[in-house]
Amino acid sequence: MQVGEAGGVGRDVTADSLLDAAEQAFLRAEFDIVRPLLQRLRSEFGAPGTDSAAVRYDALLGALAARAENWPEAVRRCPDSGDLDLAETGVLHSLAVSALRELAREGRHTDTGTAAVAIVLWAYLLDEYDFGDFRALLTERRGAPVPDEFWEQALGQLRGRVADLLRALDARAGRDVLSAWHTAWEAQCEGRIVYLDDLPAEPGSYALITLDEAAWHLVEYGHRDAFLAAYTARRPDPGTWVEDAPEHRACAVPLARALAGRGRDRAQGGKWSEALADFGAAVRLGHSLKADEKEAVARAWKNVGRSWTGRDNDPLVRIDGLEQARVLLPQDSALAAELTAELVRRGRQVARTDPRESRDRFTRALVVTPGNPAAQAGLDGLLEADLRRTLDGAHVGEEPLADEVRDLLTRAPDCLPARQWLGRHSEEQAVALAVSGRTDEARSAVREMLRYKDPTRPPGQKNDNMLVGLLVVAARHTDSGDRAGLERRVELLHTAAAIPSRLQGRVREDLDEALLHLAEHLEATASPSDVIELFLRDLIRTGVSARFDKVVENAYVLRAAVRKRAGDLGGALRDLEHAERIGDGLSPQTPLFGPARRASRRNDPGQDTLF
Repeated sequence: MQVGEAGGVGRDVTADSLLDAAEQAFLRAEFDIVRPLLQRLRSEFGAPGTDSAAVRYDALLGALAARAENWPEAVRRCPDSGDLDLAETGVLHSLAVSALRELAREGRHTDTGTAAVAIVLWAYLLDEYDFGDFRALLTERRGAPVPDEFWEQALGQLRGRVADLLRALDARAGRDVLSAWHTAWEAQCEGRIVYLDDLPAEPGSYALITLDEAAWHLVEYGHRDAFLAAYTARRPDPGTWVEDAPEHRACAVPLARALAGRGRDRAQGGKWSEALADFGAAVRLGHSLKADEKEAVARAWKNVGRSWTGRDNDPLVRIDGLEQARVLLPQDSALAAELTAELVRRGRQVARTDPRESRDRFTRALVVTPGNPAAQAGLDGLLEADLRRTLDGAHVGEEPLADEVRDLLTRAPDCLPARQWLGRHSEEQAVALAVSGRTDEARSAVREMLRYKDPTRPPGQKNDNMLVGLLVVAARHTDSGDRAGLERRVELLHTAAAIPSRLQGRVREDLDEALLHLAEHLEATASPSDVIELFLRDLIRTGVSARFDKVVENAYVLRAAVRKRAGDLGGALRDLEHAERIGDGLSPQTPLFGPARRASRRNDPGQDTLF
């Protein structure tokens, strides 16, 4: 087959000749014949058969699409970075110029694909090694070579123009350095890492390179502070920057390197707290401190919180800095000693104004240096003060723990507040144990109480009289006047009455009086059934207290009336019978006629009147 426009008359037409003719026509600006030639190539020979031909074919179609402002097609056809050397340099230059002009047009700067084409092509064309022979192209068009000094100057100017345009577009769109087109441009010039195949189908706000690639470029090429500022704006809490966190994993290594570098700079500049914070964040992100970085940490902890003159030191800043340094240098004994001393110093400073902080400081000091005598003495002093306030009834907050007080007494056997507090504590324990039915344990608590009050007292005594006395005193102090207080008083006295002692008669009288007071309170404030339930607990015999019997009798009568109104005639009759018996001085279980016989509580006929 012969065709003149495909290489001259008399030459065989091939796919390569058609492709060559199309490229030459494009370079001569004969754009109207380029597409027909490519269409003929496609119709007669099919798709280009080699990778090289396919790249040249797509490059031509991409350049034509760019001239027609069909940028989705131009982006799709633009060769990727690794294939650019297969395409005709002049065709790529035309596409690159069109992309740059498109970006510079007002209102058309948000097309990510166009930006990617401009970045990829111009980085290739302006590469210092001139892989695309751009210099030869310009020499051919000028008709004369470009001198070396002018060539380098021209390359610098062209790179600057591209960079300035991309910076302006980034500023207009509000992109930070991690997603900036300018960052992608610099990274592409260094390593060619913008991949057109990875661009989204729809234009918009999209990073041209991955986050970790942007981070590495910024760290390695002198933009560390800008990178850290952008990353902090995205993730404002450096305390959460850890290596294993999914949101930080991609940038963990470059981020740690940037932080360590800034930490070294800050240490050199005397910004001790900031340096320690940077080193700490770097370590959390997986960084291992090098020798010079450890030295920087050591300088920082020795100076953090201190002024140049040695005055106006900030103890809180110093402690915080020492704590951060301790995490970084856990084996540094001098650091541990200094941190302990500062904690103790601060604990003493706020012992009167803020006991809680003081206690926390002393406790932390003992963690850093176990057994530190100054820290232990500080804690003991705070505990003794708490004990004094507790004994005086002025303590506000949580009660001291018995084990803490015992430990204090072990260290300071002559500490009277500790001995007095433990005596009172044992007294309270004895009462509680006795009420719960654990009498033997209550007796042991009484012995412990007596030992704290008088260490010379011989052990082994039963001390039931003392236990009963404690219960009686506790009952007297239960004087709230409400139902709970009255019931508690009855409970304490009932427990005391069950323990044989020389006070038993007096205790019985107190119990009867307490039961009467409780019954009268229930009569005035509760239901008749509550009074009857108290009576059926059999804590006082019928006939001991006429007033108590009368209260119970009235309760039965009142409940009988309630049951009668509710239609429970049988229940009403039983309640009236119980009321009559109590009025006669008999218990509800005593027969009205014949000799009295003691009925078993298991078959108590009065119990069912409660239900």
